[in-house]
Amino acid sequence: MTAMKNNSVPFLDLKRQCLPIEAEIRDAFHRVLDSCHFASGPFVEAFEGEFAQYCGVRHCVCVNSGTSALHLAMIACGVGPGDEVITVPFTFIATAWAISYVGAKPVFVDIEPNAYTMETSQVEKAITSRTRAVLPVHLYGQMADMNPLKQICQRHNLALIEDAAQAHGAEYFGQRAGSIGRVGCFSFYPTKNLGAVGEGGAVTTNDDAIAERVRVLRDHAQSTKYRHEELGFNYRMDGLQAAVLSVKLRYLDRWNSARKDLAARYHSLLADTTLTLPEEADGRHHVWHLYVTRHPERDRLRQGLTEAGIETGLHYPIPVHLQPAYSYLQHRTGNFPVAEGAARDCLSLPLYPELTAEEQIRVVENMKMTSRKL
Repeated sequence: MTAMKNNSVPFLDLKRQCLPIEAEIRDAFHRVLDSCHFASGPFVEAFEGEFAQYCGVRHCVCVNSGTSALHLAMIACGVGPGDEVITVPFTFIATAWAISYVGAKPVFVDIEPNAYTMETSQVEKAITSRTRAVLPVHLYGQMADMNPLKQICQRHNLALIEDAAQAHGAEYFGQRAGSIGRVGCFSFYPTKNLGAVGEGGAVTTNDDAIAERVRVLRDHAQSTKYRHEELGFNYRMDGLQAAVLSVKLRYLDRWNSARKDLAARYHSLLADTTLTLPEEADGRHHVWHLYVTRHPERDRLRQGLTEAGIETGLHYPIPVHLQPAYSYLQHRTGNFPVAEGAARDCLSLPLYPELTAEEQIRVVENMKMTSRKL
């Protein structure tokens, strides 16, 4: 991280999260070092059981990244060359990568204007004879509208795959992220609500066959040692990551509660501004991975905040359908106007459990001061 002035507010400060639990993390490290179970092994198996129980599913299979989780979910759900997967253009690009990795085509539908998740009314119109799966993204900590999507997938015999990389602990009418679709895919990148001290990911499912397939695929597709039935991958999770995640999982609900309180304070303090504030949809328990506002003069507003020492983020300034890597799909500006508008206006404010009330007030005061000059 870059050095900050004394009156500055960092966008994220992981040191503040780690310091109070440093002794527990160090103990986890020492237990792994003493055992020498560095790749897969008992620490990974222990965390898999804990996270499966937390999500309310039968199986959790850990891998080395959220991108790998999505990739293996595609294979396990039978998506392959020439198939189509319906998803959204407003997400981190790994969502689309996973579709492309298996030779399938990402088919985009626009997003809800307030929740920024998949617009369910557009999904059935996008289904063709080649459609094999629907991949909604639980964005910024809020789940997509899953009931209509589940019904659509059941009617058309499609796999429902949840991209839950930003939704650890989020709920939809009491059901946890990763427990509603055929498969859920998580990232444990360090900046997530539940983050490792490196890369990590997981696939959650209630489907025994899918869980077993993912377990085999992540370890070079070995059905038994040195017997490889198909093309496999080296996607195993490190024991060190799993041990740390087991420690942090015990604090996840407490951290998510703190995020919710901070989001509520932002709502109150920013209510009289020209910013468009994020919303929590009915029946969805938001865990506020990010607090993303919108402003028509986003870039100028961000520059003013930067000059005042307030760090902000952009999630995400270029929608996937306009990325150079996907130019072959021949999408144009205007194809998905809600996603494009969000990409143009979005501005993420500092929000993490250890952010102080004083820092939050400083963010808001500078926000108001800067916006008055625009």
